[in-house]
This record gives sequence, C-alpha cells and structure tokens, in this order.
Amino acid sequence: AETLHQLIRTREVSCREVVVATLEQIDRFNGHLNAFALVDVDGALAAGEAADQQLSSGVETGPLHGIPFTVKDLIDTEGIETAFGSFLMQGNVPMQDAECVRRLKVAGAILIGKTTTPEFAGSVLTESIRYGVTRNPWNPEFSPGGSSGGSGVAVASGFGPLSLATDGAGSARIPASCCGVLGLKPTLGRVPHELAPD
Repeated sequence: AETLHQLIRTREVSCREVVVATLEQIDRFNGHLNAFALVDVDGALAAGEAADQQLSSGVETGPLHGIPFTVKDLIDTEGIETAFGSFLMQGNVPMQDAECVRRLKVAGAILIGKTTTPEFAGSVLTESIRYGVTRNPWNPEFSPGGSSGGSGVAVASGFGPLSLATDGAGSARIPASCCGVLGLKPTLGRVPHELAPD
C-alpha cells in the first residue's frame, strides 16, 4: 500500500491503472483460489477514474487515495450485497457502509469486492454451501484458515494490499498466519462494528 501510494502521488501510475492491474490479477488467479464472494468491476473502475480526476483537479486527497481494498462478506457495504456467506441473506444490500468501510473510502481507498467467509463466520475453515471452498494461495491443497480466509488469500495473492476482516477469536489472524500476511485485531471498541453483539 505504501509503495502504491508513492507511485500514485508521483503520477508514475494512475489510480485506474492500479485498479485495472488488480482486476487482472484477480482474473488470472482467483479461479482456483476462490477468494471472492463478488467483485465489483464497474464500481472499482469508476472509483479509479474519479480518483484520477480528483488528483488532476488538485483536490486534497486522503492517505489511501487510489489504494484497492477488499471487504469480508460479513461487513456492510453500501449498494453491494453482504450475504454472510449464506443463501439465507441473498439479496441483502445495505443502504450504508459499515463505519470501517466508510473510513477507508474517506481516506481514498477503492473497494474492489467482497471476500469469502464460511456461513455467518461459523468456522475456522473458509468454505460454505454458497461459495464453495477457498484455497490457500501457497498450496491449494491446504486451507487458508478462517473465518476471514478470503481476505487472507486476497492480500497474499495481490488482489489488493488491504482487506477488512473481522476477528472475534482469531478470524483475521488465523488466515493471515496461514497465508503469510499480517492480520491485526484492533483493541475492542477501537473500530465501531455495528453488527457486533452489545
């Protein structure tokens, strides 16, 4: 993310070029890894073009301007289905972003898509009846862990340098460890999570 930030700031690459390269990487490798519940191609391309226009017009931009990110299919995203890995939630399209998603967008990051999770995040393996089995990017015979396995695979596979996950008892850290990337569980209460139990 830091390297991309510098390349975008110095205009060595455009935001749209970063989005296109990310989508090409997904197209090339996601087929056998199955990290995505959905990819918002049109939305990501439009956001990349808008980000370039902001840079050209001299508008002050955020610290993640033009950086692609993905979101676990357990976190609300405005206008994009959040299905919790379940057929029961098919067609659930939130009217607003979860606070963590909103904050990344305000910082300039570009949403690429939603990553896989077991149904209602109820397993340490990332597989569900709806999305099938998500594979480890280093060895597809192995699991990426769970329940944020799609997020771990996405970061490890170059499907965007950042991914929002959830972590009650290792759901972000376990897949990060299995996939060889960093997974961070913030201090409880540090990032608002509207769907968490009171």
